[in-house]
Amino acid sequence: MERRKLGRTGIEVSALCLGSMTWGTQNTTEEGHAQINRALSTGIDFVDTAEMYPVNPIAKETIGRTEEIIGKWFERGGARDRMILASKHSGAGMRHVRDGADISGATIPDAVEGSLKRLQTDYIDLYQFHWPNRGSYMFRQNWAYDPSGHDVAAVRQNMEDCLGALQREVDRGTIRAFGLSNESAWGTAQWLAASERAGGPRVASVQNEYSLMCRFYDTDMSELSLNEDVGLLSFSPLATGLLTGKYQGGAVPDGSRLTLNPDLGGRKTERAFDAVDAYLAVARKHGLDPSQMALAWCMTRPFMCSVIFGATTMDQLEVAIGAADVRLIDEVLADLDAAHRAHPMPY
Repeated sequence: MERRKLGRTGIEVSALCLGSMTWGTQNTTEEGHAQINRALSTGIDFVDTAEMYPVNPIAKETIGRTEEIIGKWFERGGARDRMILASKHSGAGMRHVRDGADISGATIPDAVEGSLKRLQTDYIDLYQFHWPNRGSYMFRQNWAYDPSGHDVAAVRQNMEDCLGALQREVDRGTIRAFGLSNESAWGTAQWLAASERAGGPRVASVQNEYSLMCRFYDTDMSELSLNEDVGLLSFSPLATGLLTGKYQGGAVPDGSRLTLNPDLGGRKTERAFDAVDAYLAVARKHGLDPSQMALAWCMTRPFMCSVIFGATTMDQLEVAIGAADVRLIDEVLADLDAAHRAHPMPY
């Protein structure tokens, strides 16, 4: 399994990352543990979670359950030093966590302690902010998000306060590195500037949605990533399963995300299915599994640190693991670019 640098931290992670957000709703504790064991056996040692997981649905009674499942893996003898573990501090407006409070220097210590307790570990390798207090372009909010009216001085002061709290966690050994999620180029640049100006851990990564069907990162964020050594951790690289082709022709497989989330978070559109047809045609032309093609393509991107995938079955896990051995020739890449030009921003 290829390994890649996590920013300038000195930490290396596997090029594929095991996502965990279904553990506790769609997956049992035992199934989550089986996924961890199988991933580790292949060299995938990077596991991503969050204090608010699981999802599908997000509910007050399940908040923290995914971290608890990982904690039970450690409790049952899983070796902590075999895993690079990432978790997240929920963003503003998550009413089931701290009544929706903003991320601040005051919320960070308790949030870290809560995650450590549930995870049954002394440290988190990568601690991420799940989304910015000021809002985000992610999750289809790009169609209406309006950044005007921000109190820029307050935003920058909050960043400095948060970095101070994070540095105290670094000093006591509870976190090793800091990352962002659902963040913009301006926001990431401000975090980098704040760490230079006031101290605190430098941003190592940004976890944003990225796939053949969601390529916002190719512009300003790509330039920032490459020039500032802030790698992308891409989530939803299969576009919530659309790129597998399993939803084409109106299909709704039993137990799939579409049975739980009827519009796939705003991704289910007529144009989306047309785009999937184009990508499936590329896979057929070149004799590739469409899921492995989509994951392998993500791994070719020059700004990519690690590609986060999730699985609800062991068969899905095996397909994703196999993507690590897929090499896309120039003709495949050209065909994928042509499909993207024909079907830009399908949702």
